[in-house]
Amino acid sequence: MNQTLHDQRARSEQPWVTLHETEGGRDVHEAKASLRLMKILVPCSTLDFSYRLGCTPSWWQLLKAFHEAGHEIIATPYLGDPIDSLWWRTYPNPCRTESVLYNKYLDGKKRRGRLSGRKESSTSLINRFAEHYVQPRWWSHIKGILEKEGDVDAVLFMNLPINHIKGIASAIREEYGIPVAYLEGDMPTILPQYAADRGFKFNYYSEADLSEFDYFFTNSRGVISDLKRMGARNVAPIYYAVDPALFKPLEVPKDTDVSYFGYGSEYREEWMTKMITIPSQRMPRSNFSVRGAGFRVDLGNAKMMGDLSYSAFRRFCCASRICLNITRKTHTAVAGSSTARPFELAGFGACMVSQPYNGIDEWFEIGREIEVVTDAENAVETYEWLLNDPEERLKRGERARERVCRDHTFHQRAEAIYQRLSKGIAGG
Repeated sequence: MNQTLHDQRARSEQPWVTLHETEGGRDVHEAKASLRLMKILVPCSTLDFSYRLGCTPSWWQLLKAFHEAGHEIIATPYLGDPIDSLWWRTYPNPCRTESVLYNKYLDGKKRRGRLSGRKESSTSLINRFAEHYVQPRWWSHIKGILEKEGDVDAVLFMNLPINHIKGIASAIREEYGIPVAYLEGDMPTILPQYAADRGFKFNYYSEADLSEFDYFFTNSRGVISDLKRMGARNVAPIYYAVDPALFKPLEVPKDTDVSYFGYGSEYREEWMTKMITIPSQRMPRSNFSVRGAGFRVDLGNAKMMGDLSYSAFRRFCCASRICLNITRKTHTAVAGSSTARPFELAGFGACMVSQPYNGIDEWFEIGREIEVVTDAENAVETYEWLLNDPEERLKRGERARERVCRDHTFHQRAEAIYQRLSKGIAGG
């Protein structure tokens, strides 16, 4: 950013104030180190929950956290309509109609099992359309926002198809001198070696240029070396988290013994069988409930309850004595590949049981905050033990919630991103 725009932003510098309890009823406001507030432009995958993109609820919480820290957020979606909120303002999608129609077309291809392969040619129709139509319109759109606002401090791309915006990050930096970052929440399964089997609608990273971003944030520690080989600079893990004000326990009757919620069984078949199918058959007196969609696996005696709106997710989890964490084997195999679910369940104070997961112990203490089972027999033993010990279930849920409130909030994740972007502004 040029010096004039930096001077304009100086008005935003003010102390970061927090509350602390003190003795004798004295003033409890304590000013911490000065925080330079930022205006951040966020081109994001979508703001509309109806598209059921897995990252969307988490990104809502992250943007809310930026707002609550005092930063100004401007969001513009890649898919669908702009959705205004209390925490950000929006600009429209420059390719709104095209994005909706193309998403419907790809949904149809996915239903017919005809998704793109691992390797997409640069001359393929989709990439030529992106290069000659989508990218120019998006660059014009972002440039127009930056010119109109006049004092944007940084641009943070969140889960856009990275090969559809090739060159835009470099152009922003060259013309406006502000840092440009990319946040990816679908690692490792979004990488080319996993994308086709995972079921993504197209290969986001085919011929992408990761080197043009000043910072690259990923939900997976284990892919950092891969991203660096692909050209990414200043790579850092930003794990999933929760907003504890939104994800908190709800006092409702426990009417389900064991529950699971998710979308798709690809890469989950083994552990859905070991943690749902077989245990539900061997524990006829216990009720198992599964909600979500896209499961192509025998669920045994578990009751399939159908899809679930995100607003009803909290009640479903809080009404369960045991909540399962079953994620795709690519996430569990690649070290430190975070997903939203365990953090969300912990926020609800749930008693969590998980499949083996390389890195889960980085976020939760096994045996105190989460239980990890080794096979179907161990799952049955663990469920029976926990179902017969309500006090232990309660303690585990309380400890898990204490852990996310202490270590895994989106306010902390927003602060980590801010610290890096602020270095870019300062030229560090």
